[in-house]
Amino acid sequence: MKSSHSPATVFAAFDEPNLIAHAGLVPAVRLAERCDLPRLVAEKVKLTGARNGAGTAADAKAMSIVAGMVAGADSIDDLDVLRHGGLPRLFGGIRAPSTLGSFLRAFTWGHVRQLQSAARAFTCNLAAHTGLVPKTDEVVFVDIDSKVKQVYGPAKQGASFGYTKVRGLHFQIVTVKTSTCAPVIVATRLRKGSAGSGKGAASLLREALATVRAMGITAQIIVRADSAYFSHKVVDACRTAGVRFSLAVAVTKTVREAIVNIAEDAWTPIEYTDAVWDDEEERRVSDAEIAEIPFTAFTSKKKQFHTTARLIVRRVKRLNPESVPDGQAELFGVWRHHVIFTDSRFTLVQAEPMHREHAQVEQVFADLEDSALGHLPSGKFTANAAWLTLAATAYNLTRAAGHLASTFHARARTGTIRRHLINIPARITAGARRFTLHLPQRWRWEADFTDLWTATGQRMTT
Repeated sequence: MKSSHSPATVFAAFDEPNLIAHAGLVPAVRLAERCDLPRLVAEKVKLTGARNGAGTAADAKAMSIVAGMVAGADSIDDLDVLRHGGLPRLFGGIRAPSTLGSFLRAFTWGHVRQLQSAARAFTCNLAAHTGLVPKTDEVVFVDIDSKVKQVYGPAKQGASFGYTKVRGLHFQIVTVKTSTCAPVIVATRLRKGSAGSGKGAASLLREALATVRAMGITAQIIVRADSAYFSHKVVDACRTAGVRFSLAVAVTKTVREAIVNIAEDAWTPIEYTDAVWDDEEERRVSDAEIAEIPFTAFTSKKKQFHTTARLIVRRVKRLNPESVPDGQAELFGVWRHHVIFTDSRFTLVQAEPMHREHAQVEQVFADLEDSALGHLPSGKFTANAAWLTLAATAYNLTRAAGHLASTFHARARTGTIRRHLINIPARITAGARRFTLHLPQRWRWEADFTDLWTATGQRMTT
Protein backbone atom coordinates (compact mmCIF):
# COMPACT_ATOMS: atom_id res chain seq x y z
CA MET A 1 0.00 0.00 0.00
CA LYS A 2 1.28 3.46 -0.85
CA SER A 3 0.05 7.01 -1.30
CA SER A 4 -1.44 7.59 -4.75
CA HIS A 5 -1.25 11.37 -4.72
CA SER A 6 1.41 13.90 -3.81
CA PRO A 7 0.99 15.91 -0.60
CA ALA A 8 0.47 19.07 -2.64
CA THR A 9 -2.76 17.68 -4.10
CA VAL A 10 -4.37 16.27 -0.92
CA PHE A 11 -6.15 18.61 1.51
CA ALA A 12 -8.20 18.13 4.70
CA ALA A 13 -10.92 20.18 6.33
CA PHE A 14 -13.17 19.63 9.37
CA ASP A 15 -16.29 21.10 7.77
CA GLU A 16 -18.86 18.29 7.28
CA PRO A 17 -21.76 18.48 9.80
CA ASN A 18 -23.43 15.28 8.59
CA LEU A 19 -20.60 12.80 9.13
CA ILE A 20 -20.28 10.55 12.18
CA ALA A 21 -17.50 8.19 13.22
CA HIS A 22 -19.54 5.73 15.30
CA ALA A 23 -22.60 4.56 13.38
CA GLY A 24 -22.72 1.42 15.51
CA LEU A 25 -23.81 3.52 18.49
CA VAL A 26 -27.28 3.74 16.94
CA PRO A 27 -28.15 0.03 17.42
CA ALA A 28 -26.13 -0.17 20.64
CA VAL A 29 -28.02 2.68 22.29
CA ARG A 30 -31.30 1.32 20.95
CA LEU A 31 -30.46 -2.03 22.56
CA ALA A 32 -29.74 -0.33 25.90
CA GLU A 33 -33.08 1.46 25.71
CA ARG A 34 -34.94 -1.74 24.84
CA CYS A 35 -33.41 -3.35 27.92
CA ASP A 36 -34.52 -0.41 30.11
CA LEU A 37 -31.16 1.00 31.15
CA PRO A 38 -32.39 4.65 31.20
CA ARG A 39 -35.53 3.74 33.13
CA LEU A 40 -33.65 1.62 35.67
CA VAL A 41 -31.14 4.39 36.36
CA ALA A 42 -33.90 7.00 36.66
CA GLU A 43 -35.83 4.82 39.12
CA LYS A 44 -32.95 3.62 41.27
CA VAL A 45 -30.29 6.36 41.28
CA LYS A 46 -31.44 9.32 43.36
CA LEU A 47 -28.64 11.88 43.71
CA THR A 48 -30.58 14.07 46.10
CA GLY A 49 -28.72 16.97 47.63
CA ALA A 50 -26.14 17.23 44.84
CA ARG A 51 -25.06 20.81 44.23
CA ASN A 52 -25.37 22.78 40.98
CA GLY A 53 -27.82 20.30 39.47
CA ALA A 54 -25.21 17.54 39.27
CA GLY A 55 -27.78 14.94 40.27
CA THR A 56 -30.45 15.82 37.73
CA ALA A 57 -31.20 13.68 34.66
CA ALA A 58 -29.19 10.74 35.97
CA ASP A 59 -30.55 8.56 33.17
CA ALA A 60 -29.32 10.84 30.37
CA LYS A 61 -25.92 11.25 32.01
CA ALA A 62 -25.44 7.54 32.63
CA MET A 63 -26.44 6.79 29.04
CA SER A 64 -23.95 9.39 27.78
CA ILE A 65 -21.15 7.77 29.78
CA VAL A 66 -22.03 4.23 28.69
CA ALA A 67 -22.35 5.25 25.02
CA GLY A 68 -18.99 7.02 25.17
CA MET A 69 -17.41 3.93 26.71
CA VAL A 70 -18.92 1.70 24.00
CA ALA A 71 -17.28 4.00 21.45
CA GLY A 72 -13.95 3.55 23.23
CA ALA A 73 -13.72 6.47 25.68
CA ASP A 74 -11.38 5.73 28.60
CA SER A 75 -11.52 9.05 30.47
CA ILE A 76 -14.00 11.79 31.26
CA ASP A 77 -12.55 14.11 28.61
CA ASP A 78 -12.80 11.27 26.05
CA LEU A 79 -16.58 11.29 26.45
CA ASP A 80 -16.57 14.32 24.14
CA VAL A 81 -16.38 11.74 21.35
CA LEU A 82 -20.20 11.85 21.39
CA ARG A 83 -20.41 15.50 20.33
CA HIS A 84 -18.92 15.40 16.85
CA GLY A 85 -20.47 15.82 13.41
CA GLY A 86 -24.05 14.69 13.08
CA LEU A 87 -24.35 12.62 16.27
CA PRO A 88 -26.53 15.27 18.00
CA ARG A 89 -29.00 14.78 15.13
CA LEU A 90 -29.33 11.09 16.05
CA PHE A 91 -29.28 11.31 19.85
CA GLY A 92 -30.85 13.65 22.34
CA GLY A 93 -29.60 14.47 25.81
CA ILE A 94 -25.85 14.16 25.12
CA ARG A 95 -24.02 15.79 28.03
CA ALA A 96 -20.67 17.57 27.99
CA PRO A 97 -17.68 15.90 29.72
CA SER A 98 -17.59 18.61 32.39
CA THR A 99 -21.23 17.88 33.24
CA LEU A 100 -20.57 14.14 33.35
CA GLY A 101 -17.54 14.67 35.60
CA SER A 102 -19.68 16.68 38.06
CA PHE A 103 -22.30 13.93 37.93
CA LEU A 104 -19.77 11.24 38.85
CA ARG A 105 -18.26 13.31 41.66
CA ALA A 106 -21.73 13.75 43.18
CA PHE A 107 -21.90 10.02 43.99
CA THR A 108 -21.71 8.77 47.55
CA TRP A 109 -21.23 5.08 48.35
CA GLY A 110 -24.99 4.71 48.72
CA HIS A 111 -25.49 6.13 45.25
CA VAL A 112 -22.89 3.71 43.88
CA ARG A 113 -24.90 0.85 45.37
CA GLN A 114 -28.03 2.23 43.69
CA LEU A 115 -26.19 2.32 40.36
CA GLN A 116 -24.96 -1.24 40.88
CA SER A 117 -28.53 -2.36 41.50
CA ALA A 118 -29.62 -0.74 38.23
CA ALA A 119 -26.68 -2.35 36.40
CA ARG A 120 -27.54 -5.82 37.72
CA ALA A 121 -31.17 -5.46 36.63
CA PHE A 122 -30.05 -4.21 33.22
CA THR A 123 -27.75 -7.22 32.81
CA CYS A 124 -30.68 -9.54 33.52
CA ASN A 125 -32.80 -7.71 30.92
CA LEU A 126 -29.94 -7.82 28.43
CA ALA A 127 -29.53 -11.56 28.88
CA ALA A 128 -33.28 -12.15 28.51
CA HIS A 129 -33.56 -9.96 25.41
CA THR A 130 -30.53 -11.28 23.53
CA GLY A 131 -29.89 -14.78 24.92
CA LEU A 132 -26.44 -13.56 25.91
CA VAL A 133 -26.10 -16.31 28.54
CA PRO A 134 -27.67 -19.58 27.30
CA LYS A 135 -30.13 -21.20 29.68
CA THR A 136 -29.91 -24.59 28.00
CA ASP A 137 -26.27 -25.32 28.89
CA GLU A 138 -25.91 -27.89 31.65
CA VAL A 139 -23.16 -26.09 33.56
CA VAL A 140 -22.68 -22.38 34.28
CA PHE A 141 -19.40 -21.04 35.62
CA VAL A 142 -19.21 -18.04 37.93
CA ASP A 143 -15.67 -16.67 38.18
CA ILE A 144 -14.49 -14.15 40.77
CA ASP A 145 -11.15 -12.36 40.59
CA SER A 146 -9.53 -9.02 41.28
CA LYS A 147 -6.91 -6.72 39.81
CA VAL A 148 -4.95 -3.72 41.00
CA LYS A 149 -5.37 -0.84 38.56
CA GLN A 150 -2.32 1.39 38.74
CA VAL A 151 -2.98 5.08 39.31
CA TYR A 152 -0.61 8.00 39.49
CA GLY A 153 -0.41 10.52 42.27
CA PRO A 154 -1.29 10.13 45.96
CA ALA A 155 -4.23 12.55 45.70
CA LYS A 156 -6.60 9.84 44.45
CA GLN A 157 -8.77 8.68 47.33
CA GLY A 158 -8.09 5.08 48.31
CA ALA A 159 -4.94 4.80 46.21
CA SER A 160 -2.26 2.86 48.07
CA PHE A 161 0.34 0.13 47.67
CA GLY A 162 -0.74 -3.50 47.81
CA TYR A 163 0.77 -6.86 46.92
CA THR A 164 1.73 -5.62 43.43
CA LYS A 165 4.01 -2.97 44.97
CA VAL A 166 2.47 -0.25 42.78
CA ARG A 167 0.11 2.53 43.81
CA GLY A 168 -3.37 1.67 42.68
CA LEU A 169 -7.02 0.93 43.36
CA HIS A 170 -8.07 -2.71 43.73
CA PHE A 171 -11.27 -3.82 41.98
CA GLN A 172 -13.14 -7.12 42.01
CA ILE A 173 -15.36 -8.49 39.27
CA VAL A 174 -17.58 -11.56 39.01
CA THR A 175 -18.38 -13.01 35.61
CA VAL A 176 -20.77 -15.69 34.37
CA LYS A 177 -20.08 -17.89 31.35
CA THR A 178 -20.85 -21.25 29.85
CA SER A 179 -18.95 -23.44 27.43
CA THR A 180 -20.77 -21.76 24.53
CA CYS A 181 -20.69 -18.07 25.47
CA ALA A 182 -18.18 -15.40 26.39
CA PRO A 183 -17.98 -14.03 29.96
CA VAL A 184 -20.57 -11.49 31.12
CA ILE A 185 -19.91 -9.28 34.15
CA VAL A 186 -22.56 -9.67 36.86
CA ALA A 187 -20.99 -7.79 39.79
CA THR A 188 -18.21 -5.28 40.49
CA ARG A 189 -16.69 -3.63 43.52
CA LEU A 190 -13.89 -1.10 43.97
CA ARG A 191 -11.64 -1.25 47.05
CA LYS A 192 -8.59 0.68 48.22
CA GLY A 193 -5.28 -0.39 46.73
CA SER A 194 -4.01 -2.18 49.82
CA ALA A 195 -7.11 -4.37 50.19
CA GLY A 196 -6.50 -8.11 50.05
CA SER A 197 -7.73 -9.92 46.95
CA GLY A 198 -10.36 -11.85 48.89
CA LYS A 199 -11.64 -8.98 51.05
CA GLY A 200 -15.44 -8.72 50.74
CA ALA A 201 -15.53 -11.62 48.27
CA ALA A 202 -18.32 -13.53 50.02
CA SER A 203 -20.80 -10.64 49.98
CA LEU A 204 -19.98 -9.76 46.36
CA LEU A 205 -20.40 -13.41 45.40
CA ARG A 206 -23.83 -13.54 47.04
CA GLU A 207 -24.94 -10.54 44.97
CA ALA A 208 -23.55 -12.11 41.79
CA LEU A 209 -25.22 -15.46 42.38
CA ALA A 210 -28.55 -13.76 43.03
CA THR A 211 -28.15 -11.93 39.69
CA VAL A 212 -27.34 -15.17 37.86
CA ARG A 213 -30.44 -16.82 39.27
CA ALA A 214 -32.48 -13.72 38.38
CA MET A 215 -31.44 -14.29 34.76
CA GLY A 216 -33.54 -17.44 34.90
CA ILE A 217 -30.57 -19.81 34.97
CA THR A 218 -31.49 -23.06 36.69
CA ALA A 219 -28.47 -25.09 35.55
CA GLN A 220 -25.73 -26.32 37.84
CA ILE A 221 -23.48 -23.42 38.87
CA ILE A 222 -19.80 -23.83 39.74
CA VAL A 223 -17.94 -20.95 41.38
CA ARG A 224 -14.27 -20.79 40.38
CA ALA A 225 -11.54 -18.72 42.00
CA ASP A 226 -7.84 -18.69 42.72
CA SER A 227 -6.24 -19.36 46.10
CA ALA A 228 -6.85 -15.80 47.36
CA TYR A 229 -10.55 -16.72 47.66
CA PHE A 230 -10.07 -20.00 49.49
CA SER A 231 -11.92 -19.17 52.70
CA HIS A 232 -14.74 -20.55 54.80
CA LYS A 233 -16.80 -17.43 54.04
CA VAL A 234 -16.66 -18.02 50.28
CA VAL A 235 -17.46 -21.72 50.64
CA ASP A 236 -20.33 -20.91 53.02
CA ALA A 237 -21.72 -18.39 50.50
CA CYS A 238 -21.63 -21.10 47.82
CA ARG A 239 -23.28 -23.71 50.03
CA THR A 240 -25.98 -21.26 51.17
CA ALA A 241 -26.77 -20.36 47.55
CA GLY A 242 -26.94 -24.02 46.56
CA VAL A 243 -24.02 -23.88 44.12
CA ARG A 244 -20.78 -25.82 43.88
CA PHE A 245 -17.24 -24.50 44.10
CA SER A 246 -13.81 -25.07 42.59
CA LEU A 247 -11.16 -23.09 44.47
CA ALA A 248 -7.40 -23.12 44.09
CA VAL A 249 -5.55 -23.81 47.34
CA ALA A 250 -2.15 -22.66 48.53
CA VAL A 251 0.18 -25.55 49.32
CA THR A 252 0.36 -25.26 53.10
CA LYS A 253 1.72 -27.77 55.60
CA THR A 254 -1.71 -29.38 56.02
CA VAL A 255 -2.14 -29.71 52.26
CA ARG A 256 1.36 -31.16 51.85
CA GLU A 257 0.56 -33.80 54.45
CA ALA A 258 -2.57 -34.74 52.49
CA ILE A 259 -0.61 -34.98 49.24
CA VAL A 260 1.87 -37.40 50.82
CA ASN A 261 -1.02 -39.82 51.45
CA ILE A 262 -1.82 -40.11 47.73
CA ALA A 263 -0.72 -43.53 46.50
CA GLU A 264 1.77 -43.51 43.64
CA ASP A 265 -0.53 -45.61 41.44
CA ALA A 266 -3.38 -43.10 41.93
CA TRP A 267 -1.78 -40.52 39.61
CA THR A 268 -3.30 -40.18 36.14
CA PRO A 269 -1.18 -38.74 33.30
CA ILE A 270 -2.74 -35.84 31.35
CA GLU A 271 -1.63 -33.91 28.30
CA TYR A 272 -2.54 -30.25 27.88
CA THR A 273 -4.28 -29.34 24.64
CA ASP A 274 -1.95 -26.33 24.49
CA ALA A 275 1.35 -26.10 26.30
CA VAL A 276 1.09 -24.09 29.52
CA TRP A 277 3.78 -21.54 30.38
CA ASP A 278 5.37 -22.15 33.78
CA ASP A 279 6.70 -18.85 35.19
CA GLU A 280 8.82 -20.50 37.86
CA GLU A 281 10.44 -23.04 35.57
CA GLU A 282 10.53 -20.55 32.65
CA ARG A 283 9.40 -23.16 30.17
CA ARG A 284 6.29 -24.55 28.52
CA VAL A 285 4.70 -27.61 30.10
CA SER A 286 2.66 -29.97 27.94
CA ASP A 287 2.04 -32.85 30.32
CA ALA A 288 1.41 -33.50 34.01
CA GLU A 289 -0.24 -35.97 36.40
CA ILE A 290 -3.39 -35.55 38.46
CA ALA A 291 -4.93 -37.31 41.45
CA GLU A 292 -7.57 -36.66 44.09
CA ILE A 293 -8.12 -37.36 47.76
CA PRO A 294 -10.86 -36.48 50.29
CA PHE A 295 -9.98 -33.46 52.41
CA THR A 296 -11.62 -31.52 55.24
CA ALA A 297 -10.89 -27.80 55.13
CA PHE A 298 -11.23 -24.99 57.66
CA THR A 299 -10.84 -27.26 60.69
CA SER A 300 -9.53 -24.30 62.70
CA LYS A 301 -12.92 -22.57 62.32
CA LYS A 302 -16.23 -23.34 64.00
CA LYS A 303 -17.53 -26.82 63.31
CA GLN A 304 -20.32 -25.46 61.12
CA PHE A 305 -17.66 -24.25 58.66
CA HIS A 306 -15.78 -27.56 58.43
CA THR A 307 -16.09 -28.62 54.80
CA THR A 308 -15.24 -32.01 53.36
CA ALA A 309 -14.76 -32.21 49.61
CA ARG A 310 -12.21 -33.38 47.05
CA LEU A 311 -8.64 -32.17 46.89
CA ILE A 312 -7.54 -32.41 43.26
CA VAL A 313 -3.77 -32.25 42.86
CA ARG A 314 -1.86 -31.64 39.65
CA ARG A 315 1.86 -32.29 39.71
CA VAL A 316 4.44 -31.17 37.16
CA LYS A 317 8.06 -32.24 37.04
CA ARG A 318 10.37 -29.67 38.58
CA LEU A 319 13.47 -29.39 36.42
CA ASN A 320 15.14 -26.45 38.13
CA PRO A 321 16.58 -27.51 41.53
CA GLU A 322 17.21 -23.86 42.46
CA SER A 323 13.45 -23.29 42.57
CA VAL A 324 12.86 -25.80 45.38
CA PRO A 325 11.68 -23.90 48.49
CA ASP A 326 13.73 -24.32 51.66
CA GLY A 327 12.55 -27.24 53.76
CA GLN A 328 10.50 -28.80 50.95
CA ALA A 329 13.19 -30.76 49.13
CA GLU A 330 11.82 -34.18 50.12
CA LEU A 331 8.32 -33.48 48.83
CA PHE A 332 9.06 -31.08 46.02
CA GLY A 333 12.43 -32.30 44.79
CA VAL A 334 10.82 -33.85 41.70
CA TRP A 335 7.33 -32.35 41.44
CA ARG A 336 5.54 -29.02 41.70
CA HIS A 337 1.99 -29.27 42.97
CA HIS A 338 -1.11 -27.25 42.08
CA VAL A 339 -4.15 -27.92 44.24
CA ILE A 340 -7.91 -27.44 43.81
CA PHE A 341 -10.58 -27.87 46.47
CA THR A 342 -13.91 -28.74 44.86
CA ASP A 343 -17.26 -30.39 45.47
CA SER A 344 -18.22 -30.58 41.79
CA ARG A 345 -19.72 -33.81 40.52
CA PHE A 346 -17.40 -34.06 37.56
CA THR A 347 -14.80 -36.76 37.26
CA LEU A 348 -11.16 -36.06 37.98
CA VAL A 349 -10.14 -35.65 34.34
CA GLN A 350 -13.09 -33.30 33.76
CA ALA A 351 -12.87 -31.19 36.91
CA GLU A 352 -9.18 -30.31 36.66
CA PRO A 353 -9.23 -28.72 33.17
CA MET A 354 -12.56 -27.04 33.97
CA HIS A 355 -10.91 -25.22 36.82
CA ARG A 356 -7.95 -24.13 34.70
CA GLU A 357 -10.39 -22.34 32.39
CA HIS A 358 -10.95 -19.86 35.23
CA ALA A 359 -7.97 -18.05 33.69
CA GLN A 360 -10.33 -16.75 30.99
CA VAL A 361 -11.36 -14.02 33.43
CA GLU A 362 -8.01 -12.40 32.64
CA GLN A 363 -9.37 -11.73 29.15
CA VAL A 364 -12.17 -9.69 30.72
CA PHE A 365 -9.58 -7.61 32.58
CA ALA A 366 -7.74 -7.08 29.30
CA ASP A 367 -10.94 -6.00 27.54
CA LEU A 368 -11.84 -3.56 30.31
CA GLU A 369 -8.38 -2.01 30.33
CA ASP A 370 -8.46 -1.77 26.54
CA SER A 371 -11.47 0.52 26.84
CA ALA A 372 -13.18 2.25 29.76
CA LEU A 373 -10.76 1.06 32.44
CA GLY A 374 -7.76 2.44 30.64
CA HIS A 375 -7.99 4.91 33.53
CA LEU A 376 -9.82 5.38 36.79
CA PRO A 377 -10.27 9.03 35.91
CA SER A 378 -11.37 10.82 39.07
CA GLY A 379 -9.64 11.82 42.26
CA LYS A 380 -12.77 10.84 44.21
CA PHE A 381 -13.13 7.19 45.23
CA THR A 382 -16.90 6.95 44.77
CA ALA A 383 -16.69 8.58 41.33
CA ASN A 384 -14.25 5.86 40.30
CA ALA A 385 -16.54 3.21 41.78
CA ALA A 386 -19.41 4.55 39.66
CA TRP A 387 -17.09 4.63 36.63
CA LEU A 388 -16.22 0.95 37.21
CA THR A 389 -19.92 0.02 37.37
CA LEU A 390 -20.67 1.87 34.14
CA ALA A 391 -17.58 0.34 32.49
CA ALA A 392 -18.93 -3.13 33.25
CA THR A 393 -22.32 -2.07 31.85
CA ALA A 394 -20.67 -0.84 28.64
CA TYR A 395 -18.70 -4.10 28.40
CA ASN A 396 -21.91 -6.17 28.66
CA LEU A 397 -23.72 -3.94 26.14
CA THR A 398 -20.85 -4.27 23.66
CA ARG A 399 -20.77 -8.02 24.11
CA ALA A 400 -24.55 -8.22 23.61
CA ALA A 401 -24.22 -6.22 20.38
CA GLY A 402 -21.59 -8.70 19.19
CA HIS A 403 -23.87 -11.59 20.15
CA LEU A 404 -26.66 -10.20 17.97
CA ALA A 405 -24.30 -9.57 15.06
CA SER A 406 -22.68 -12.96 14.41
CA THR A 407 -21.28 -16.13 15.92
CA PHE A 408 -17.77 -14.76 15.47
CA HIS A 409 -18.50 -11.46 17.24
CA ALA A 410 -20.33 -13.27 20.05
CA ARG A 411 -16.95 -14.54 21.26
CA ALA A 412 -14.66 -11.81 19.91
CA ARG A 413 -12.86 -9.31 22.10
CA THR A 414 -14.80 -6.14 22.76
CA GLY A 415 -12.06 -4.16 20.99
CA THR A 416 -12.74 -6.21 17.87
CA ILE A 417 -16.49 -5.57 18.18
CA ARG A 418 -15.82 -1.82 18.40
CA ARG A 419 -13.61 -1.81 15.29
CA HIS A 420 -15.98 -3.94 13.22
CA LEU A 421 -19.46 -2.87 14.39
CA ILE A 422 -19.33 0.36 16.41
CA ASN A 423 -16.65 2.63 14.96
CA ILE A 424 -18.08 2.72 11.44
CA PRO A 425 -18.08 6.10 9.63
CA ALA A 426 -21.37 7.22 8.10
CA ARG A 427 -22.95 10.22 6.41
CA ILE A 428 -26.42 11.30 7.51
CA THR A 429 -29.05 12.37 5.00
CA ALA A 430 -32.65 13.37 5.70
CA GLY A 431 -35.69 13.14 3.47
CA ALA A 432 -39.26 11.85 3.39
CA ARG A 433 -39.37 12.29 7.17
CA ARG A 434 -36.59 9.78 7.77
CA PHE A 435 -32.85 9.67 8.35
CA THR A 436 -30.53 7.43 6.36
CA LEU A 437 -27.00 6.51 7.35
CA HIS A 438 -24.78 6.04 4.31
CA LEU A 439 -22.09 3.52 5.30
CA PRO A 440 -18.88 2.61 3.47
CA GLN A 441 -19.19 0.34 0.45
CA ARG A 442 -17.52 -3.08 0.70
CA TRP A 443 -17.35 -2.91 4.49
CA ARG A 444 -15.91 -6.28 5.41
CA TRP A 445 -18.46 -6.87 8.18
CA GLU A 446 -21.52 -5.48 6.38
CA ALA A 447 -23.62 -8.61 6.90
CA ASP A 448 -22.83 -8.71 10.64
CA PHE A 449 -23.68 -5.03 11.07
CA THR A 450 -26.92 -5.58 9.15
CA ASP A 451 -27.89 -8.37 11.55
CA LEU A 452 -27.19 -6.11 14.55
CA TRP A 453 -29.07 -3.21 12.96
CA THR A 454 -32.20 -5.22 12.19
CA ALA A 455 -32.11 -7.11 15.52
CA THR A 456 -32.64 -3.78 17.31
CA GLY A 457 -35.80 -2.99 15.32
CA GLN A 458 -34.36 -0.83 12.55
CA ARG A 459 -34.47 -1.26 8.78
CA MET A 460 -31.93 -1.15 5.99
CA THR A 461 -32.71 0.70 2.74
CA THR A 462 -33.56 -1.36 -0.30
